[in-house]
Amino acid sequence: MHAHMILYVDDQRASAVFYEGVLERAPTLDVPGMTEFTLRDGCVLGLMPADGIVRLLGSALPAPTRGAAAAKAELYLVVDDARAFHERALRHGAYELDPLHPRDWGHDVAYSLDRDGHVLAFAQERAAGP
Repeated sequence: MHAHMILYVDDQRASAVFYEGVLERAPTLDVPGMTEFTLRDGCVLGLMPADGIVRLLGSALPAPTRGAAAAKAELYLVVDDARAFHERALRHGAYELDPLHPRDWGHDVAYSLDRDGHVLAFAQERAAGP
């Protein structure tokens, strides 16, 4: 099974530049209407202009809200260095919600908000204590 997570964005180009900087990788697909980043093992992050989903589904789905007025989704990425990813997100314009610290489920996690209102969680496995 392959998983594609698609985030609806206001400005595909600006969001693509943001995620390229944060993920430190070029898109594997970048065409009008969709930018994709292959993350790992069949997992793909897609960026679709919000207007695109409206064109696809019409009135079957309410139009996505614009801007970061309210959290729309959470992208939870388990990475080797959560602090580095979080700091890159902030340098590229994300808003910090909560800095990196231990969580009760066993991860160290930092939270930020991207330009479109998606929560970004960068997590890492907690190192075993002494």
